Amino acid sequence: MRSEIMNKTSFSGAMLLAGVLIAGSATVSLAAAQDYEFQSVSTEVKQGQGSLVSVRLIDKRTGKAVPDAVIFTTRMDMAPEGMEMMTTPVEAATSTEPGVYSFKTDFTMAGGWRFKLAAKVQGEPDTVQGELVLKAAP
Repeated sequence: MRSEIMNKTSFSGAMLLAGVLIAGSATVSLAAAQDYEFQSVSTEVKQGQGSLVSVRLIDKRTGKAVPDAVIFTTRMDMAPEGMEMMTTPVEAATSTEPGVYSFKTDFTMAGGWRFKLAAKVQGEPDTVQGELVLKAAP
């Protein structure tokens, strides 16, 4: 009888502990795609061929740059000038600063350019997307 009471008490205690652990883990905050933001290192860029554009990916919860993201989509167009169909190719360039991603592009015209990006952040199931507006000046 004593053994049966002890087993029920141990089982109840184990269930209580399991419940606390599950409830505690439910309050752990998981990151979401909206917790990240692309920011221009500089919104002013040089018109012409081979212009360098650098962006920083920021974790908005901490304010820190996010290194090692995989940028898999880029699009540069002149949507701010009403010419969304005017695009230019974008290619990845090297960056020495963690969390800063650099690209080369040809700004064929002066004016406003929209830079759309999509990235995967390690440990984040959702795609992080962003749009930046840049001004190409001669």
